[in-house]
Amino acid sequence: MRRIPLSRRSHIIGFQPLATGTTEHESALERDFVTLTSFLHPDASIVSQPVTLPFRDNAKSRRYTPDFLVTHSVTHAELIEVKYRADLRANWMRLKPGFVAARLWARQHGAVFRIATERSIRGATLVNAKRLLPLRQAPVDPVVAELVLYATRSAQPATFGGVLATLPVSRQAGLAALWRLIARGKLRVDLAAPITFDTRVSII
Repeated sequence: MRRIPLSRRSHIIGFQPLATGTTEHESALERDFVTLTSFLHPDASIVSQPVTLPFRDNAKSRRYTPDFLVTHSVTHAELIEVKYRADLRANWMRLKPGFVAARLWARQHGAVFRIATERSIRGATLVNAKRLLPLRQAPVDPVVAELVLYATRSAQPATFGGVLATLPVSRQAGLAALWRLIARGKLRVDLAAPITFDTRVSII
């Protein structure tokens, strides 16, 4: 099990429950990576600090522990290092030998090694993930849900606000159903952009 260090100002430590288990994180960026990954790949297994790799650097013995091993399926796995871009630039020469060892280990184990930075983690998709993830298990009124799906099929094109306006239910009930259906993947939207009343919606 990953050992979570005592809290320091540079750390935001904790545990995140997932459909496949519990994953630990040691920073805000790691936390956001886990949130984003679990949203985009609900069935993925995310294991924190999965392996410690010994390697030689300038005749010295060193060790490197990647942050996560993400397995999307039996045949697709990624060994992940989560780093801020500023940290990479400032410490690249010290970090690079460990990354080379990680890339070799990944290749030998049928995986790929990838560095995830705030550029790929933080954005509209993460904002949507934080809003939608808690709604995936929230109850949805089946009658209102069917009305939403019918309205979406009938409109050409359908927008979030347009569908909401046609529903013969309260605004609160309509909003609840729309958000929950998007969260469950029953309605498709562009998750890489903010969800507004003008957002196009379609049936999965």
